Amino acid sequence: MLKSARKQEKQEKDAEGRMPLAEHLRELRNRLLKSVLVILVITVVAAVFYKDLIDFMLRPMLESVGCTDGVVTQRNGRPCADMTVNGLIAPFSIALKVSLAAGVVLSAPVWLYQLWAFIAPGLHGHEKRYAISFVLVGAPLFLGGAVLAYNILPQTAQILLEFTPEHARNLLPVDDYLDLVTRMVVVFGLAFELPLLLILLNFTGVLTARRLAGWWRAMVIGITVFSAFATPTGDPLTMLSLAAPIVALYFIALGVCLLNDRRRRRNNPDAGLDDDEASHLDLTPETIGEVESVGAPAALPEQSDGGRSRINGYDDAT
Repeated sequence: MLKSARKQEKQEKDAEGRMPLAEHLRELRNRLLKSVLVILVITVVAAVFYKDLIDFMLRPMLESVGCTDGVVTQRNGRPCADMTVNGLIAPFSIALKVSLAAGVVLSAPVWLYQLWAFIAPGLHGHEKRYAISFVLVGAPLFLGGAVLAYNILPQTAQILLEFTPEHARNLLPVDDYLDLVTRMVVVFGLAFELPLLLILLNFTGVLTARRLAGWWRAMVIGITVFSAFATPTGDPLTMLSLAAPIVALYFIALGVCLLNDRRRRRNNPDAGLDDDEASHLDLTPETIGEVESVGAPAALPEQSDGGRSRINGYDDAT
């Protein structure tokens, strides 16, 4: 009984999502702690399978540009690289990096949900129901960006090794390679979240589809420039491998925003007005009631007897 009363009191207190700054900071702290805790748990579990994870991350590099039998160049004449580990502590630090990277990527559904849960109290009741959809769409998008980064690594390595001087051996430290992999996975994954962010801003009323559509040229150019800096090589093929999916997702997000704005206008004709813009007034006159005769108003109920109830010309004894 006491628990249900506290729950009802909390719901009444936060029904509009209004809370002081201290409450917002406390909420942010709790969400961050939950996210970090889940990342740490998955990191510990990933550490158990460290050998399998490191083999999975090194396989595309070794199959594309890995040196065999101590040769400097592969059979196709391209330079190759030897994966090396330098120092006594390096293997342990590599294990930590691999486990932490796996923890961040695999826990994406959890920290995406915590991000939405922190924003949701400021939304209306009908907007909070999109929390599950946000996670169900956001997690695959992040993982899709991570998979894309993993798949273009061999091509990226081949392009970078072309700058190796002739008859020189390229020694590639594993920890440097893992830093590159982690950076690309995180950057590509977060870049794939851009359409979801735009949809979130539209559903919360911050960004309209008309304004988003007016930005399409700047968005395409911005995505292209971002892809040029995000990819290590910056060559056109690798850059387009990142830019093309993000541009496609941007236009998909634009279509979703257009449908949402159309639904909002249908439910509320004044939803698209600015805060300082007046709504349209319907000045068409309407008939209030029937009249008994043209030019003569209807008699009041007290006067329906023709004035016989009046005393000395008044309606009552006064």
